[in-house]
Amino acid sequence: MIKDIIIKPINKRDADKAVKKYHYSGKVTQNSQLNFGIFYNNRLLGAAQFGPSIDKRRMGKNLGIGMNESLELNRLAISDELGKNAESRVLGICLRIIKKQYKFIRCIISFADACQCGDGTIYRASNFKLHSFKENNSLLRTPTGEVVADKTFNNDIKNRYKGFIKSDCDKLIGYQMKYIYYFDKELEKKHKHIDFKDIPDEVKMYKGMKGGA
Repeated sequence: MIKDIIIKPINKRDADKAVKKYHYSGKVTQNSQLNFGIFYNNRLLGAAQFGPSIDKRRMGKNLGIGMNESLELNRLAISDELGKNAESRVLGICLRIIKKQYKFIRCIISFADACQCGDGTIYRASNFKLHSFKENNSLLRTPTGEVVADKTFNNDIKNRYKGFIKSDCDKLIGYQMKYIYYFDKELEKKHKHIDFKDIPDEVKMYKGMKGGA
């Protein structure tokens, strides 16, 4: 089945529909510019979306590159129907396409959210480097089960979100891991990375549970 997966560009509207259906968050990002559909037997069973970092100028400065020389993997959403190894294959194909068609892109950045998903097994399997990690203090779960960033409450003059205030919500415990895939190997040599074996045990998590995945 995995070998029969087809990856090809699609429009953002269709990619957003797939992300809403298959991504654990059920949410899309507005800044996705490069959208790939994941097809099996002519059925759209997922999407991979790439776009500039929200603060691409700062991201570029931190990496020592131009602000348009990197992309962020915004979403990778795949139906469970395709099996557990599909993610690595899809990501590998997307990376090869980007490398061939967008030669000015020097690296791909992605973040693993151990609060809601995992600590980045797929990235480690796809030759990404672990750049850094930090405790995630920004996510809250509302009484209805929806996960939102705490700043969402600040967007309302009454500091509410769908009738809830922050004290109604539970704080999600976990870490955010920053991974980088380098097309430019000279750029890779300029940065220090964390060896996977040196990830502290308390950081290894899967959906907020200790142990990693």
